[in-house]
Amino acid sequence: MFGVLAMLVIIACSNVIADKSSNTVEKKETIGEDPLAKELSKNFKEYWYAGNAEISSYQLEQARYGEIRKGTAVLIYVTEDFLSKEQVKADYQNPDNIPVLKLNATKKFNTGIYPYSIMQSTFYPVADNRHAVKVSSSMQEWCGHVYAQLNNRKDFEILSHSYFQGEADQEFTLDKAILENEIWTKIRIAPQDLPIGDVQIIPSFEYCRLRHKEIKAYSAKATLKKQEGLQTYTIAYPELNRSVSITFKATFPYEIEGWSETFKSGFGPKAKELTTKATKLKSIKSAYWGKNSNKDEVLREELGL
Repeated sequence: MFGVLAMLVIIACSNVIADKSSNTVEKKETIGEDPLAKELSKNFKEYWYAGNAEISSYQLEQARYGEIRKGTAVLIYVTEDFLSKEQVKADYQNPDNIPVLKLNATKKFNTGIYPYSIMQSTFYPVADNRHAVKVSSSMQEWCGHVYAQLNNRKDFEILSHSYFQGEADQEFTLDKAILENEIWTKIRIAPQDLPIGDVQIIPSFEYCRLRHKEIKAYSAKATLKKQEGLQTYTIAYPELNRSVSITFKATFPYEIEGWSETFKSGFGPKAKELTTKATKLKSIKSAYWGKNSNKDEVLREELGL
């Protein structure tokens, strides 16, 4: 019986260690072990190290095949300790662990008879002193599925699998550049330090796979617009005829209120320029990894899912 209980603890989506990770982070970020690391504020520690994740649901209008599809999107933010070498979640505290803010971003929508399910995961150091340690993306629909992963080592190491001819199985390296995927986590930590102006950015893995674009850095122009109580960060890619805008609250904890993405949907010369939009429905704080019984489904109703 003891062995079964131990195994359940090991395979759980999260565990008690995640709740204790604040002790590790406070030690690493305040004693000056890394002179480039940002010192975490009291507000940050109280919000992100209270043993809960932040879960936000969004009404989704997704452009696909020249039409707008109705669906839902969810952003799940949570802090955890990350192994620097293996680049996976740490089961135990260790001074060499990297404290990260993890974002699991999901989308679900239908295209006619068949459904799409997309998930992107970003693991970004809370020290805000380097690029994301890891980014992964998976996409499933009835034609097949694709997967891509980036590991931040000496270079960016990319592994990609796809059922499409011309993409198939790939393994290559890239020079380090800003990652669109990491912008969503950097906003939650230090939006005042977002890159502005002419920059080189690697577009989101979701976009690259949906549009069958090469995963590489593209020239872009980034701007930050402030309005009453909100800020909107926009990335425009001239070569891709694409722009992405993320709107978030101007004060901590900088919650994402919604986003839009404009690009040509469909293929060929008649492809239409359409805009994907996401509008916030609800946000809750929850230790969701322990909310896995039938009675906990009420939380999905609360989120409008």
